[in-house]
Amino acid sequence: MPLKTNYSFHIYKNANELPEKWNEVAVNNIFLSKKYLQVLDESSPKNMTCHYIALFKNEELVGVAITQSLNLTDVSSFGVNKSCIKSKLRDFAFRNFAANVLFIGNNMLTGQNAYCFSNNIEIKEGLSILKKAVSQLKIDLKKAGIKIHITSFKDFTVSESDHFKINGFRKYFQFSTQPNMVFTNDDLWENENDYVTALSKKYRDHYKRARKKSEMVSKRQMSLEEIRENESKINELYFNVTKNAPFNTFYLAEHHFANLKEILHDKFLFYGYFIEDKLIGFNTMIINGSALDTYFLGYDDEHQKEKMLYLNMLYDMIGYSITKKYSKLIFSRTALEIKSSVGAKPIQMVGFISHSNSLINKYIGKLFGYFDPEVTWIERNPFK
Repeated sequence: MPLKTNYSFHIYKNANELPEKWNEVAVNNIFLSKKYLQVLDESSPKNMTCHYIALFKNEELVGVAITQSLNLTDVSSFGVNKSCIKSKLRDFAFRNFAANVLFIGNNMLTGQNAYCFSNNIEIKEGLSILKKAVSQLKIDLKKAGIKIHITSFKDFTVSESDHFKINGFRKYFQFSTQPNMVFTNDDLWENENDYVTALSKKYRDHYKRARKKSEMVSKRQMSLEEIRENESKINELYFNVTKNAPFNTFYLAEHHFANLKEILHDKFLFYGYFIEDKLIGFNTMIINGSALDTYFLGYDDEHQKEKMLYLNMLYDMIGYSITKKYSKLIFSRTALEIKSSVGAKPIQMVGFISHSNSLINKYIGKLFGYFDPEVTWIERNPFK
């Protein structure tokens, strides 16, 4: 007679408490590794609390997951432009009906960074147990005085979303957000010149113009010591970009980049852009297996416009990914059209969301469309 399968879960508040074999299950995703989770423990945004979930099958670790609860009332600004009535209404609604949001996944990234399951559990089984763990976590948070208004599983490709077609997710609304922009390298490319040669004349001219504009700008990878020495300026440049977003659900902690470099070492790349000795911008990338994930960046407005700094950063990241033979470069969402103009392709992403209030949840599809309107943009094809 076969043994009865016993499933269980455990919720952890600290990465140092995770099971010994956690990394063996999370092996294919650095963003679920103990080291990256340790970074979140030490320097996650002030309004964010992380929990880590381990799933067991007959006492064997078969799944790992991350959740992030955010208190939106602790965010000082949802965006600088507060003038229009729609923005004020949206901010009021967020603060009063969506103050506490629980993400199953990583709200600081784009892509499926919510969970990893071993080969010893079916994905739908794992999701069913994970949902039970999330329900328990919400009970625990409520006991601690935190009532979760919105629960969201994010970000999944259309094919990955098929796994959520099980009973436990019938009350969740499936939504689609801005796509994940992914640049895929051609196996025949050896360096950045091969990429430029593959561009059509129009976009090759764009490339040459951008490179000429940045001739006085030098770029170098910065060490941990240099990141710490320039921390104040780095935070200023980061915030200069972030403040222009329509609204923000978090702001990075002051020492976040230094902690990433200290813990991830060569897996975290920090490039500074200088005119003479003045830091005018930076970009960051994280090595995730055969892929490169772009992370946060910053720049000042004057040099961004004059030196076409953002576009040059995109070219630099593409060049690095080609030279180092990474299969793809995850550009994330936002700035869709300019990323498309350098060759990134949109990957549709979906998520699942529910509200604690049954009446609001009934109309959450319509409300979601109001608060997250579709972005109109034109997809470009820069290649011959």
